Amino acid sequence: MMGVSHDIRINLLPWREELREKKKQEFLNVMISVLFVAGIIIFSVDRHYSGEIENQKSRNDFLKREITLVEERIKEIKLLQQKRNELLARMKVIQELQGNRPIIVRVFDELARSLAPFVFFRSLEMNGSELAIRGFAESNNRISTQLRNFSESGWFERPNVTEIKADPTLGPQASQFSLTVVQTTPKKEE
Repeated sequence: MMGVSHDIRINLLPWREELREKKKQEFLNVMISVLFVAGIIIFSVDRHYSGEIENQKSRNDFLKREITLVEERIKEIKLLQQKRNELLARMKVIQELQGNRPIIVRVFDELARSLAPFVFFRSLEMNGSELAIRGFAESNNRISTQLRNFSESGWFERPNVTEIKADPTLGPQASQFSLTVVQTTPKKEE
């Protein structure tokens, strides 16, 4: 066998080429699988967070609606409280008027009883419990008598003359006067 020399040539290129193609195909398959799995994961995460965001938005909208309702109710409550306070104030005024009605009648009665002779009242003005009286009298002695009558009455206290002016048109000794007196209620009457 000597004479025959065969060079055996082995072509490894197609085998290597096939192996390279096979590995390339496997790599592409793995890449496609990884991309597919990554896409599914990203899509799932996106859907999850989108769902959470939508859920939170619906909660926020619900809270905004409830807050608006509560604010409207608070306004209604404030209006009702204001109306209630106004009604209570009116009731208090009415009760005071009802309670003071006999006192006012009694004060006018006492004014008539304590009126000195030849003393005439022109105007009466009440501010709180202070009564301002303007009038005229035959003489200054009559004004003094009027002050004593107020002092002796259980319905008046602290009579005080604020002004006396002579007025000869009403008589030779006549005077116009202004005085104040504080209205009180006797203890037995309360």
